[in-house]
Amino acid sequence: MVLSSTLGIPATDNVPRHVAIIMDGNGRWATRRFLPRFAGHKKGVDAVRNIVEACVDRGIKYLTLFAFSSENWRRPPDEVSLLMRLFMHALEREVTKLHRNGIRLRVVGDISAFEPRLQELVRDVEARTANNDVLTLSVAANYGGRWDILQATRRLLAERPELAAQPDLIDESMLSSYLAMAYAPEPDLFIRTGGEKRISNFLIWQLAYTELYFTDCFWPDFDAAQLDLACQSYQGRERRFGRTSAQIQQPEVQAATRQPADH
Repeated sequence: MVLSSTLGIPATDNVPRHVAIIMDGNGRWATRRFLPRFAGHKKGVDAVRNIVEACVDRGIKYLTLFAFSSENWRRPPDEVSLLMRLFMHALEREVTKLHRNGIRLRVVGDISAFEPRLQELVRDVEARTANNDVLTLSVAANYGGRWDILQATRRLLAERPELAAQPDLIDESMLSSYLAMAYAPEPDLFIRTGGEKRISNFLIWQLAYTELYFTDCFWPDFDAAQLDLACQSYQGRERRFGRTSAQIQQPEVQAATRQPADH
């Protein structure tokens, strides 16, 4: 069971174990260069490749990317169709390299809305990389945080129908085990590129105690150096998880003042 930050105090380190990113600004990156929006999305795939490699190099174990939200269906149909084709081509093109480098790919979200060929491709890629453990790369596609909580509740009640008459028996640990990302620790660091400062229905359960980082950098320009800036910001945060600063510092003070025993 993955430790919840509201039920316990997770272990932390200078290197975030799990980084979650909203990859925003592809269309605006293209528009500013007098290019079609899709050119920005294609360039964004290159940024994904670079950030995956950077996370491996820095010892980050989980990377979650918000690729397509449940609300993105509201975009123009042509753009949605192009995004779906780009997603499919990226999976086909990158799976061999991901597998060779020990990266596990998981796709989280309601993929039943995708065409059958894409659903099949997702299942094949997940199965092929299932035993890899260098980095778990999760791609949130047709995902929404509220959808996640709703589907978890439905799955829980479908498997435990007696709980409908005894709702007091449902606790956080029970419900969280049905969330789409129950296999991963909660994100330590959330990054949103493109200048917007909101989480846009992304991992709203899991981000309860995540450190938030916003940058004006558009996603196609987000590289290893930009990732390092985000990690440096993270390293400067005091992660209290509801405690006071004094409680966090107290063990360090005690360790520093403890004298060795006389012999």
